[in-house]
Amino acid sequence: MADSGLAAWIRLTHTPGIGAASQRALLARFGLPEQIFRARPADLAATIGEQRALALCAGRDAAAESEALAWAEQAGNAIITLADARYPPRLLETPDPPVLLYAKGRSELLAAPALAIVGARNATQQGCQDAAAFARAFAAGGLTVVSGLAQGVDAAAHGGALEAPASTVAVIGTGADRIYPPANAALARRIAEGGCIISELPLGTPARKENFPRRNRIIAGLALGVLVVEAAKTSGALITAKQAGEYGREVFALPGSIHSPLSKGCHALIRQGAKLVESARDVLEELRLPPPATPPADAAPDAPVASADDSLLAALGHGPVGMDELAGRSGLPAAQLLARLTELEMAGLVEQLPGGRLQRVVRAGE
Repeated sequence: MADSGLAAWIRLTHTPGIGAASQRALLARFGLPEQIFRARPADLAATIGEQRALALCAGRDAAAESEALAWAEQAGNAIITLADARYPPRLLETPDPPVLLYAKGRSELLAAPALAIVGARNATQQGCQDAAAFARAFAAGGLTVVSGLAQGVDAAAHGGALEAPASTVAVIGTGADRIYPPANAALARRIAEGGCIISELPLGTPARKENFPRRNRIIAGLALGVLVVEAAKTSGALITAKQAGEYGREVFALPGSIHSPLSKGCHALIRQGAKLVESARDVLEELRLPPPATPPADAAPDAPVASADDSLLAALGHGPVGMDELAGRSGLPAAQLLARLTELEMAGLVEQLPGGRLQRVVRAGE
């Protein structure tokens, strides 16, 4: 796209008082932004009202436009408009897609099959371990993991996904040149290198409370479904889940202790019809996505490859085993046991039976 065309898109989204709904109304009426800025004031007023039309006809912020164009020229950066072939196809299906996206990293991931993992910022250690294990399994199965770069579940999900080739997309509630919270700056750099960071907000936009619920619709819109891992009754993760349901996406929830406040949101979702999830396979089967036949060859070195002589497989033996009994046999902590079982399930070496019991899959020749 020529700089003049992209500059018009940037100008449209930078104009104070012209929100996303007005931007889409103008695009529907006049076509490309360059045509909007050539339109008569009376025609603009008839579309978005007189006050907004006056704002649109006022002076432009040439410095902000130049800054954004220069940012887009940097390696790994892109500004993707609604008219761009790179625009995420699933996001286009939603009724309120962002007019443009600032992307940093592997923007091709925006078109890949994706699953969102969201949850509490103040997640427990177990919740973070679960989020990382599920993300690692989904990414190993070819799904891009989408989340919001918040502390807790989001950060754990991004970290887990970065261990597999499919990787992760972070949707942030600041400008793409700012990272919030600052504690996740190192994680953000890893995502920009191996995944993608996106924002609909102009460069330089600081963290504002009202922007985070808005970005949740993008998380929901990018994904085939949303998995909620630990959420209180008023968690922002429930906003993402609600948005996903309104978009016709699948909603999944991980159950937890009846005594934990961080299980209340997940249990409420399950009562409302969300799918109860106990393993990555539950999600993949619901989405009708096949598990990988074998673990990815380029899996991270610290993600052990499942094999026939795996110690956990030996602990399983040759009959159905309950989780408590397996924990006793293997001697593994609960979080590590869940992570290894997820990897073995994804590799097709273990299957879950009704009632939550587990069984080794015996292959021909074993």
